[in-house]
Amino acid sequence: MLLPRDLLLLLPWRRATAAGEAIARRLNHHRAPPFSDPDDDPPFTRLAERPPRAPSKKKKKEEEDQGGRIRPPEPASSDLPFDFQYSYSETDPAWRPIGFREPTRFSPFGPGRLDRPWDGVAAAAARGDGAGAAATSREEVLGEPLAEEEVAQLVERYRHSDCSRQINLGKGGVTHNMIDDIHNHWKRAEAVRIKCLGVPTLDMDNICFHLECTIVQDKTGGKVIYRNINILILYRGRNYDPKQRPQIPLMLWKPLAPIYPRLVQNVADGLTFEKTKELRNTGLNSSPLMKLTRNGVYVNVVDRVREAFKTVEVVRLDCSHVGSSDCKKIGVKLRDLVPCVPLLFKDEQIILWRGKLSGIWSCLKELPVLHEMKTLLYLSAEH
Repeated sequence: MLLPRDLLLLLPWRRATAAGEAIARRLNHHRAPPFSDPDDDPPFTRLAERPPRAPSKKKKKEEEDQGGRIRPPEPASSDLPFDFQYSYSETDPAWRPIGFREPTRFSPFGPGRLDRPWDGVAAAAARGDGAGAAATSREEVLGEPLAEEEVAQLVERYRHSDCSRQINLGKGGVTHNMIDDIHNHWKRAEAVRIKCLGVPTLDMDNICFHLECTIVQDKTGGKVIYRNINILILYRGRNYDPKQRPQIPLMLWKPLAPIYPRLVQNVADGLTFEKTKELRNTGLNSSPLMKLTRNGVYVNVVDRVREAFKTVEVVRLDCSHVGSSDCKKIGVKLRDLVPCVPLLFKDEQIILWRGKLSGIWSCLKELPVLHEMKTLLYLSAEH
């Protein structure tokens, strides 16, 4: 049944609704800001402009003390007895750069943030007689040696891949900021798991040396209690106190690598140009000894190359997709570890020559026997 409009207005519920709408219109009218424009409907609520706050008395006093100028913070001072470098395990002090890719005045620690000058390779420390005291301090931090049961418990806790206390060590090796990361983990855990990948895995002994740093306490002062292929567990010590940890200024960016002398010469030492070219062609046409992957584990490469040099003169390593920079780093490490002579880096292929001392490879297995015979002859001569 339909009612006319006048009868609808006479109904009580209709009158209450009309009165409510009128009240709502009046409330909205009073809530509207005085500067609102009826034609302007912004998607946000405007806020009235507030006058600026007056500066506090403390801030005024600081400005008066500073003479109205903002002074830069004082440079950090570190008494650690070692030179700050980007990488400790992948650089050799014997390597002298012949140039730099950026001005040496640009320190990676930031302008005016460290009291040590940056020479393009390292921030040298003040020379002193602190090595003996640092070594003693390291022994005090380590405390008594761990028992076999304690070592087994720590290894079982930190050796698994799902361990939260893990640091990934890449092609940069033991870097400067990594030392601070280790101490941050040691603040809440007794040990830290270190997973090594890339070029540094060619020489795991070098990594362990720089992590433990047996000469001085400086870098970490810990001890490697577990080593399996490329996995290390670094123990902090019984008497480690996080409040007494060394303060290590952090590098703000990675410095550009210096320019070093050329690794591969046009003519190898002791050979003619024709002989060098012949060895290079022989290596390129030979089958690769092994194929290396990017950021892989290269712990057995040195032994494989040494074994191959006992039968062949030239070895080729296939480093496809590894990168030209990593190929050269691999060649430098193999030159010192095998030892050998890099002949060519081409199309991510490494050609290595065993050198003129070819007889040394046939005597490698006889060295322990010769040493034992020499000891027996020395003892018999005494008697």
